[in-house]
Amino acid sequence: MIIFNLKTKNCMQHLLLKTTFDSFSLIEGEITTYNTFHIDGYLHKKFFEDAPQKEYSSWGDLREFCFQIIRGKRTPLNFRFILSLPREDFEDFLNQQEISAFRSSDLQGLYLNFKYDGTSLKCVTGTSLSLFTMDKTLEKVWDNYAKEFFLKQEIDFD
Repeated sequence: MIIFNLKTKNCMQHLLLKTTFDSFSLIEGEITTYNTFHIDGYLHKKFFEDAPQKEYSSWGDLREFCFQIIRGKRTPLNFRFILSLPREDFEDFLNQQEISAFRSSDLQGLYLNFKYDGTSLKCVTGTSLSLFTMDKTLEKVWDNYAKEFFLKQEIDFD
């Protein structure tokens, strides 16, 4: 787990105006403006005629909705978004990072937790496994992956 202190304006452009995070799953979100809006990213498959294979909405599917809530003359009082690498990408991630100690079925989430408190924006990385282990390899690799992702996308942080 590492904490990125993000440059708010730069990161907000990537979160709300660009497609940078569109492929990530939105696990949950909360935006506080004149009301508090809670978003559960879990897909209710009974709603669809053809049920999607994925468990969660992608950030790309909800980005514009979140932008409409946040935009305006006043900044939100706060917000938080929990994004995860999509479950269907876990296998490729493990292979690309040459991690053989875990199977994709062992992973519950590879998270980017964005939190804005009204003055500053932070992102905390996180991992979740369905088994107990003292092995921190996955956590370290995910932390490094997030850092490299931010650098590649030119998302400014301290």
